[in-house]
Amino acid sequence: MFNRRSLAALAGAAVLALSGALPALAQPVVIKFSHVVAPDTPKGKAALKFKELAEQYTEGKVVVEVYPNSQLYKDKEELEALQLGAVQMLAPSLAKFGPLGVQQFEIFDLPYLMADYDDLRKITDGEVGQSLLGLLDDKGIKGLAYWDNGFKIMSANTPIQVPDDFLGLKMRIQSSKILEAQMQALMAVPQVLAFSEVYQALQTGVVDGTENPPSNMFTQKMHEVQKHATLSNHGYLGYAVIVNKAFWDGLDPALREQLDRAMDESTVYANSIAKEENDWAMDEMRKHGYTQFHELTEDERAEWLEVLRPVHDEMASRIGADLVAKAHEVLGIE
Repeated sequence: MFNRRSLAALAGAAVLALSGALPALAQPVVIKFSHVVAPDTPKGKAALKFKELAEQYTEGKVVVEVYPNSQLYKDKEELEALQLGAVQMLAPSLAKFGPLGVQQFEIFDLPYLMADYDDLRKITDGEVGQSLLGLLDDKGIKGLAYWDNGFKIMSANTPIQVPDDFLGLKMRIQSSKILEAQMQALMAVPQVLAFSEVYQALQTGVVDGTENPPSNMFTQKMHEVQKHATLSNHGYLGYAVIVNKAFWDGLDPALREQLDRAMDESTVYANSIAKEENDWAMDEMRKHGYTQFHELTEDERAEWLEVLRPVHDEMASRIGADLVAKAHEVLGIE
């Protein structure tokens, strides 16, 4: 005869036996996506769009955790974290690959290389851009896409309308030999600083000015500590969306195909809103009135070109003379 204790034991054994017979519930794949800008910038919005689409297309088999504003890693740390597998996805600015040993990406930093977004697409969507992404494979990184931020403007606490106005100014730049050469051509003093440190450096006078697309300048409140800016559109700031290659290659092919679809659609979204976001940021900064904005005249722009275009030849040996020549050929630069 079974007593209550015996029945309870049998019931427990049955539950254990049944649970052992059932397959364990598969845990979702987690993609930690770290970046250094605000959520309401073009890159920030595109990262959230990728999260939405990736989770939708994989039906929850992938969970994307987005960490904006350097919550996990600053500029100098994030690439190493990706290579070590501490995060799976980043969208660093293209200048970040120079210190990694892929200085060919610094072609995007050449001043006055691309005149507009049509020129830009000829590079990113063409042979030049795709060959550059392929160079990352040997670094344990898989390049997925290019995301725009936009064309940069110069800002400072003194007027900077012509190249001579830069003489002696301490100008913050990303870590890029090309950007160093650009500022030196203007007779400014380049200062490498992490993006997250720029506002305070401008506020306290550690640096006098910087360069940024308007959306970055506005969302980081740099306009509150910069009295002057010039709409030079002298350079481009964009991002390469990258993943840890071992992680990406180890995914189930069907899952990777769904993520590729999410990335393709996120890229179209990212690049479609970039100009709109920068135009909006310019309007907002003008409304706030902290910064006086100057538009270059044709004669002034010719002065900037005369001073900055020689940087192309000066830095061709670093980037690769053939690569620079190919870009010039594609863009019709003589």
